[in-house]
This record gives sequence, C-alpha cells and structure tokens, in this order.
Amino acid sequence: MKALTYHGTGRRSWEDVPDPAVVDAEDAVVRVDAVTICGTDLHILKGDVPEVEPGRVLGHEAVGTVLEVGAGVRTVRPGDRVLVSCISACGRCRYCRAAAYGQCTGGGGWILGHRVDGTQAEMVRIPFADMSLHKLPAGVSDEAAVLLADILPTSYEVGVRNGNVGPGDTVAIVGAGPIGLAAVITARLYTPASIVVIDPDTGRLDAAKRFGADVTLTPDQAPEEAVRALTGDGFGAHAVIEAVGVPEAFEMCTRLVRPGGHVANVGVHGRPATLHLEDLWIRNVTITTGLVDTSSTPRLLDMLAAGRLDTAGLVTHRFGLDEMQDAYDVFSRAGETGALKVVLFRG
Repeated sequence: MKALTYHGTGRRSWEDVPDPAVVDAEDAVVRVDAVTICGTDLHILKGDVPEVEPGRVLGHEAVGTVLEVGAGVRTVRPGDRVLVSCISACGRCRYCRAAAYGQCTGGGGWILGHRVDGTQAEMVRIPFADMSLHKLPAGVSDEAAVLLADILPTSYEVGVRNGNVGPGDTVAIVGAGPIGLAAVITARLYTPASIVVIDPDTGRLDAAKRFGADVTLTPDQAPEEAVRALTGDGFGAHAVIEAVGVPEAFEMCTRLVRPGGHVANVGVHGRPATLHLEDLWIRNVTITTGLVDTSSTPRLLDMLAAGRLDTAGLVTHRFGLDEMQDAYDVFSRAGETGALKVVLFRG
C-alpha cells in the first residue's frame, strides 16, 4: 500500500510500505476513507517530537471501513464504518479506568503516527480496536466525522473544559488555527459573555468571526488592554486558551488572564516558554496542560449527528489520498493558502 512516511527532520515521502495486518487479538485493520493532517504532524517534521523514528507512517486522524478484526474484538466487525480516534486506549490500566485515555500505560495513548504506524495511508492497523474506534451513524459524513478524531475533542477537553469555561465568562483564545477555531465552536456550548480571538493572520480572524468569536484582535492591537476593557471589572479573561504552541503565545496568555482565572495550554511546544512566577504566584491562576483523552468523543459524535455541532467551514481544501504531498504543501503554507483543515479522500 501507499503511505506518507517520515524520514527525519523536514523529510517525508509518499511511498510503498507493507500492508498492515492483525498482530494482536484486539487489533483491527481499517481501510482509510478520509484522513486529515494535523499541526502535530508539522511539529514532527520540524523535529519537535524526537521519539518519532524515521520510517514511521504519520497521521492519527481518520474515518474508514473495518476490513479485518482480531479474535478478541467485540464491538466492530468488517464492513463497519468507523471514526479512528487519535488516542488508543487499552481500557485496563488505572488511567483508562479513570477515562484518562491519553495517559494510558497499557500500550495506548497517542501512539498512531508516533510510536506505531499511523493513518496517512491506504490502510491502518488500530490497536485496542474496541476502545479506539467509534461506529458512525449513517447520516454523518466522512468529512464532518474526521474532525472528531482530534481537533474537536482536543479543543473541548484540553481547552474549554480544562479552562473551566462557564456561562457569562470572558474567554480569550490565542491562535486561530484549526484548534483555536474548534475552541470557539466548543466554548460557545457554555454561553460565555464574550469570546476574543487573537492571531496575526487577518484571514484566520475572519474565520473566527464566522465561527462565533465576538472580538478579534491582532497582537499589535494591545490585546491585554482590549480584553480587560471587555470585562465589567477590568480584571481580564476568566479563561484563556493557548492554541499555538510557541513561547510568545503562552506568555501572552498569562498576561491576559484575571486573578483566579484559568490558562489552558493546548498547543504543542517545541521550545521552552518562560513562566513568570514573579508575577503569577500571587494571582491564584490555574495553568493546565494536557493531551486529549477523547473521552468526550461519543458525546460530541451524538451532538454532530443531532445537528448541534456545526463544523461546516473548518475544511477548506480537499484532495485525493494520492495527493498527500500536495496536501502537506498547502497545509504547511497556511498563511499563503488560507488552509484551515485539509481532508484527503479515498478515490
């Protein structure tokens, strides 16, 4: 089969690799019908995730059709249409029993496209299939469903939920890429008083407005003063979500948050950021980090099927699966191409 493989910093190839096969009784082999590229894949190509070995098939998000299952798989069968979760879960370790699947110590967690071959291929082996695949309702399209493999649960769990967003809050989101925009969508579920999105790209700020942001700002528009002015008491944002993964964005978040507020870091960081405890120690600020657990995926899928989660517009570019290199080129130059999410479909 063909797959997108990593060959060291800055090098990738769409090439022939062996077909996946059931190795363990809990495995499934899935034909990839739709797949997308994540900002984390770009971080891998930049060398920010050194555990990824050359030769690894990248990708951790897909929708597909089950081709084969191991003898221990009970919840899916060949022919089932499924969402492939970005997180695999053994279901038995102490973290999985607490629904903290991202921290699985039984061989799961973020493994696809990281420690085992991933989804940017014609087929993929899914370990722990019972816990890591979700059957899709007939009325949910591949394009809509693939957004629930990672960015929607990540923005919801690691951003909105960890940030303790509540009714009437002022929410600031730094970064208007796919995760930041998904954070706008999921923050609105909690009816905050206002959502402010900060990004240097005016095209992405326009997208944030379309998804429900009340105020959009570039970094040179004094965002700290603007956010304080939005709140009746002038103290700043109740919840601030970092959705970029660069030091400057994280440090801005700590300046935007009010005393007693929450900073929820979602971005993947490849460089150290300065934590200004000399300013923060007295302000009762909660800072959270996290890898998505995808425990919310069934609920989000139900909302999508019921028409309560509007993801239309997040996908800006579509390709055939064999156009993987072109899709990477477009996604990696988002500032020039206007790409938000790119989705590739089986021909």
